[in-house]
Order: sequence, then structure tokens, then C-alpha cells
Amino acid sequence: MANPCNTNALIARSHAPKVAADRWFAMTRLDQNRATAQLARKAGVPVGQVDRVAIWGNHSDTQYPDYRNARIGGKPAPQVITDHAWFAETFVPTVAKRGSAVIKARGGSSAASAASAALDSVRSSITPTPLDGWFSRPGSSPTGSYGVPAGLIYSFPLRTEDGQSWSIVQGLPIDDDARKRIDASAQELIAERDAVKDLLGPAV
Repeated sequence: MANPCNTNALIARSHAPKVAADRWFAMTRLDQNRATAQLARKAGVPVGQVDRVAIWGNHSDTQYPDYRNARIGGKPAPQVITDHAWFAETFVPTVAKRGSAVIKARGGSSAASAASAALDSVRSSITPTPLDGWFSRPGSSPTGSYGVPAGLIYSFPLRTEDGQSWSIVQGLPIDDDARKRIDASAQELIAERDAVKDLLGPAV
């Protein structure tokens, strides 16, 4: 789905009321893959050693690539990468703005990477999640989940037990900086929703 993909998914959902709300989702897996690669490169380890990477919010530069809850070689990422300024000054903006950087450099989108990420997103959605893992995918936000208003197509860390239903990973620690970033992305999605309200059904 083209950008703004979260809000486009919201518009599509509003016009198909017979389709269950949890069947609609956008994609932040490309962002998750980019974040995983950035962490692996900085730590000097294979990508397969990085897990629990989550993307919160909108598929835009307000997204929050969550490094605090990520792991590298089974250890918290901030314990492995001790250059903590790098996370805020390089990691977060690089992941959040990578799409626009690719377009500027290539003159076109990273279509092959996006296609691969789409396959990854579907695979994670239909395959039971490892007990201690999760994946990122924007879907309808239920009331109260990490303070995100209900009804937005918002990216959370998710799990699936059966490949048919999905639940938000609860109880993750959220510090003040993460709180600000999670809220900022929610506010952007609210603004986008309000900007296209004439295209939405009465139930949205």
C-alpha cells in the first residue's frame, strides 16, 4: 500500500466494514529490517544475532525504532553498544529517514527491499512467534495499549500463537524519551486521520 500507508490502510478499512478490523494492517517490517541491520553493523555481529527489534507508530520519520528492548546476542542492545549517544543521534534518525535517503540517492524507492519486507511481514504474521520474540506490524490500536488512542493503524510489537490472531506484547518498559516518541507518532496519525476525515466512514 502506498504512503501514507498507515492512513491509507485506515481509509481502506473504513470502506470495508464487513472485513474484521484486525485483518487490516500496514507495514513497518522494512523499517524493522533496517533497524536490525543498523544494530548488527554497529555491534559487528551477524543480523541473525539481533532480535526483539520493534517499530512503534507511523511508517514515517516520526516512527520510533525501539532499541532499548532489542537484544544482540541475547543481551540488551544498550549493554552491547555502549556508545549511547549513537542511538539517539544516529540510529533513530537513520532508520526513520532511510526511505527518503534511498529515494534521494537512487531516484526511486527501494522496491526490492520493500518486497522482501512484505514477505517477511506475512511470514511473521502467519507463523507462531518464538516464545521470547516479537515482530512489528501496524494494525488497529485497541483502547489503552501503551496510551495510544484506539482505532489508529499504529505499529506495535506483536506476537501470534497460531498465525491467525495477534496480540500486542504488553509490559515493555517505556522511558520518558520513548514515551515522547510513541506519543508524537500517534499525534501525527491523528492529524492524518483528521485530514482525510471526509474519506472515512462514520464509524472511524
